[in-house]
Amino acid sequence: MYSLLINARELQQLQQQGTACAVLDCSFDLMKPELADGFFEAAHIAGARHAHLDKHLSTHHPDQAVNGGRHPLPQRDIVAQWLGSMGIHNDMQIVVYDRNKGHYCGRLWWMLKWLGHDAVAVLDGGLQAWEAAGGSLASGPAPAVMPAQFELKAPLRQLVLTAKVATELGKPTQTIIDARAGARYRGEVEPLDPVAGHIPGALNRPFTENFTEDGFFKSAAVLKTEWDKVLAGRTVSSVVHHCGSGVTAVPNLIAMELAGFGPTALYAGSWSEWSRTPGLACAQG
Repeated sequence: MYSLLINARELQQLQQQGTACAVLDCSFDLMKPELADGFFEAAHIAGARHAHLDKHLSTHHPDQAVNGGRHPLPQRDIVAQWLGSMGIHNDMQIVVYDRNKGHYCGRLWWMLKWLGHDAVAVLDGGLQAWEAAGGSLASGPAPAVMPAQFELKAPLRQLVLTAKVATELGKPTQTIIDARAGARYRGEVEPLDPVAGHIPGALNRPFTENFTEDGFFKSAAVLKTEWDKVLAGRTVSSVVHHCGSGVTAVPNLIAMELAGFGPTALYAGSWSEWSRTPGLACAQG
């Protein structure tokens, strides 16, 4: 079972062995979401399903949402029904990837953990690494599949909501880590949300710092050194990650697990929900 990362050669081996495996392409463009369907149809790993951030990994129906912000999580049973409609069941090894240096596929990795499915891994290096390894590609729409049953189990990762973040604000029991770029964290620019800045007391670790230039996660040893500096003695159990809308914070969670720190929590509403909630303080600088 692969539960964190998988490389292209390992995925090829699984396919050659006939292992029950579902591969999902999560490629996206946050500034141009209309391009996502075209990305998939132009080229994807042969046999892959398509997971669209706006259509499948978020909901815009308030009665179906778990949290607020720009990319609210759908309720767990809704996600399970979608997975089943894609022919995905609990006995499968699931692999998620994108062509965006790991910016988006972590969202589905985390959601599957939240649904209780441990056998899910991010393809390290994404579509580019798959191509470099000689992996087969396809174009056009995803293939038709037979529906399956995906059963919900106890969550394997912790979801934190706005009320808890606000209640614990400023206490040593909570360490908030903001995954956005430094300029957005400091409030110098804000291209997406109505207020610029960050949650008071939050630390800043841009998620892009977990990757090498070619889109692979850095080594466990390097990540351990870097994250030790970020935490500066704070307890791992206190960590709550967030970003703009709960998507690109996930590489920080994955990086901490690669470094040996173990699972940490996600505030999925993130800055987009926090900054829209009346009465909550916002900091700059």
